[in-house]
Amino acid sequence: MKTEISRFCAEIGRDPLLVQGAGGNASWKDKDALWVKASGTWLAEAEEKDIFVPVDLSHLRTAITAGDYSVTPRVSAQSGLRPSIETLLHALLPHRVVAHFHAVDVLAWLVRKNVREALSEKIADMTDGVVVDYQKPGPDLAKAVCDVLKRKVKTDILFLKNHGVVIGGNDVQEIRQRLKNLLAKLTQPAPERLPLTAFPAPIKGYMPVSSPVLHHLACDNGLFSRLASEWALYPDHVVFLGSRASYYLTWDECEKKLSGAAFMPDTIIVRSAGVYVTSAFTKAQLAQLRCYFDVLLRQPPGTLLTSLSEEQIASLLDWDAEKYRRQSSVPA
Repeated sequence: MKTEISRFCAEIGRDPLLVQGAGGNASWKDKDALWVKASGTWLAEAEEKDIFVPVDLSHLRTAITAGDYSVTPRVSAQSGLRPSIETLLHALLPHRVVAHFHAVDVLAWLVRKNVREALSEKIADMTDGVVVDYQKPGPDLAKAVCDVLKRKVKTDILFLKNHGVVIGGNDVQEIRQRLKNLLAKLTQPAPERLPLTAFPAPIKGYMPVSSPVLHHLACDNGLFSRLASEWALYPDHVVFLGSRASYYLTWDECEKKLSGAAFMPDTIIVRSAGVYVTSAFTKAQLAQLRCYFDVLLRQPPGTLLTSLSEEQIASLLDWDAEKYRRQSSVPA
């Protein structure tokens, strides 16, 4: 099972339309052990590194029955890795194999204000799926999912608003088929955006972002207009890119605001110029910025999106579990 799941995870982990950086996770149940991806590891490296951690499944199920969603998983073997933040979510689902994706073509729907109405039209024949309102990953999300499962026991797909999709199955092939069916219904053709060549950065310490297509965030008026109020759309974006976009209308405005500033953002976006980053900008941040761009590309003009609230953002950024995950990133 481990070999098959590792191969599957490496495959999906290399597809930025399904998984970005250290995002997403997977698990399988083997007797009394739940093998789950470790926090901060990358699914893309599943065949190269040992990214899974075994935890005591009976212990988690006992805690769930008692309503203890803050239980700390008991690692069943010596490991320097931490189980995923969402380990309890995997224990809750009865399926032998569970996979959690931040699939762009699904996420593009899950950030919309009318997500329930929009999804009900697209997946009317998928009776095994249910939408779950946004909750902070970890105990809050586990409790919300537990409540959902009590009302609808036969649930194979969880659509997590402003977060991602979780799919359960008996084996990898079943997961793969359910994902394929889902994407066939929800994939939207994104308008092509050719790579742009940014102007040289006149501010010391910044360089053009390495992915030329991302400069459309600065040079496309429709995309740039979303930065002010539709930046914090889902947890991983906030955790790796911050609560607000550092965007500026002109270079003069940018220079004035950054001059003497105590904090220099890793990313700045200057209208009609481009997207610029510091040397501290990581691969995880680059993956998340590309995911954000891809999600915005799939929004028809005028589509209203739901951003995370200030309270929801603060709870993510002040969380030790997410600080640990950020520290595992390497430079881009």
